[in-house]
Amino acid sequence: LMPTVGIQTGKSVAVLQAAHCQMIKDLSACLLGQSLRVDCRYENKTSNPLTYEFSITKDNRKHVIHSTISVSENIYRSRANVTMHKNLVCLYLQSFTTSDEGVYMCELKATNDYTGNQIKNITVIKDKLEKCAGFSLLIQNTSWLLLLLLSLPLLQAVDFVSL
Repeated sequence: LMPTVGIQTGKSVAVLQAAHCQMIKDLSACLLGQSLRVDCRYENKTSNPLTYEFSITKDNRKHVIHSTISVSENIYRSRANVTMHKNLVCLYLQSFTTSDEGVYMCELKATNDYTGNQIKNITVIKDKLEKCAGFSLLIQNTSWLLLLLLSLPLLQAVDFVSL
């Protein structure tokens, strides 16, 4: 059931556009050495701060791995870390084993976005995971370098488009 908004003034249009401020486009998982990496890609339509939550459902119970929305569980706290880039929130879970298999969930919420949280799930099974793209393995702990490398092709692409 969608709320109806009468479009009479410019303000009503703005309300409509704000309805979907961020949208999770893709959730993927890969193995980075002994770590699990879960990439939560989203389309950002607002400059409002983004909060996130990564959790796993095992044996019909939800366990919070890393979050700015709620408190993460002790067993994951020391092993998990999250990096945020433009349109991408990455979870790294160190010492990934078969006991960490389950349904991983990425939940995003933009501040002052009243449409509710965006949620996407992915089932992670160790034997079925692909290895992550090569270069990131060297610099998994140096997120600024990763950012620099990720932004280089973008900068070149922008130059190419402007020609």
